[in-house]
Amino acid sequence: MLRDLIALPNESKVWVYQGDREFTYDEMDDIREALYDFVENWESHGMPVQGYGNIFHRRFLVFVADESGHGVSGCSTDKSVNLVKYLGQRFNAQFFDRWMFAFMDEQEEIFTLSKDEFAQKYSSNELNEDSLIFDPLVKTKAEFLERWIIPIKDSWHKQFI
Repeated sequence: MLRDLIALPNESKVWVYQGDREFTYDEMDDIREALYDFVENWESHGMPVQGYGNIFHRRFLVFVADESGHGVSGCSTDKSVNLVKYLGQRFNAQFFDRWMFAFMDEQEEIFTLSKDEFAQKYSSNELNEDSLIFDPLVKTKAEFLERWIIPIKDSWHKQFI
């Protein structure tokens, strides 16, 4: 059952899928429709999931589920993963490369870099400890709202510089 993000508890579970490119506005319309349709019909063991799904910054697919009444089963999670895989194939995008890092430059443009490119950009001072990076591993709505975009110095990514 589709809810607004603000209506879900801060403890709600979050899944972030980081795309390797920006989507066009037409692509985003199609993606958003697919996410909304999925969340509207999302179930876990026959029970509706109180959830939210959307695309952020033209490249991040985000699902949020309130697990306070009942949890989201593995099969229900698999269905969301299958949707993301389908969208990746349909729009020729990669959502499952965990060694691609996304950061925001001073003009608020978002880039993705491989782990090695990220380390090189840091070494050449194109990135620094205060550069903003996206953490796709946030686990709850509260973390998503407070720690999804953070300085490199506060992220797990700093181990690669």
